[in-house]
Amino acid sequence: MVKFNRAIVEATLDHCVAYKINTAFYEAQGRAGWDAMEQTLAFIPSTHFTIADAKRGDIGNTSAQYAKTFFEVLPFDAITVAPYMGEDSVRPFLEYENKWTIVLGLTSNKGSEDFQQLALANSGEYLFERVMKKVASWGHAGNLMFVVGATQAESFKPIRAAFPEHFFLVPGVGAQGGSLEEVSKLALNREGGLLVNASRAIQYASSGDDFAEQAKIVASQYHQAMKTLLQQSGL
Repeated sequence: MVKFNRAIVEATLDHCVAYKINTAFYEAQGRAGWDAMEQTLAFIPSTHFTIADAKRGDIGNTSAQYAKTFFEVLPFDAITVAPYMGEDSVRPFLEYENKWTIVLGLTSNKGSEDFQQLALANSGEYLFERVMKKVASWGHAGNLMFVVGATQAESFKPIRAAFPEHFFLVPGVGAQGGSLEEVSKLALNREGGLLVNASRAIQYASSGDDFAEQAKIVASQYHQAMKTLLQQSGL
């Protein structure tokens, strides 16, 4: 696992700004997995942003331990957080200086229809909109991002209007079918404002011995596409 990760990182460094580690795939391996995650984090250079895709969130004292785990013991720059339990479950992450809390807003999976996209009575809002507005009052654009899935492109325009300064972590481009061009057209802001995630399309560009070389090629294609879209937007 570590050998594979190192090869992918070395192949893609020039074409990305961040690496997002899905912690579940390491935790499932027990002690060896945690060691692999620590080793992987250690060889990602400080020039690149690191995200623990852990989706934590629990009562305050438990969230405080999760925050310590992923901001101190494993010194990630950011962590994904589920806001369902409310402010006291998110606050411990926001209290860290120079760290980012990335809260689930509107996700890319089909199950987002079950709760996130429920219409609230008498308000005209969806549940995810109410959640995002509430969460935004707990932090600021300098320490808080939102996850907004690329497969939810039709919602990007009103979400960007409601949160003009916040960065969005955007999964779902690539293997899940999200459109980089459509998302960029609807959601770029004056700072860029999008951290677009492509995982499987790059990591598994090839199942052969040339996996790293092919990963580099695909990453460079995303890099060039994003560069073009930024230039078209005047950024």
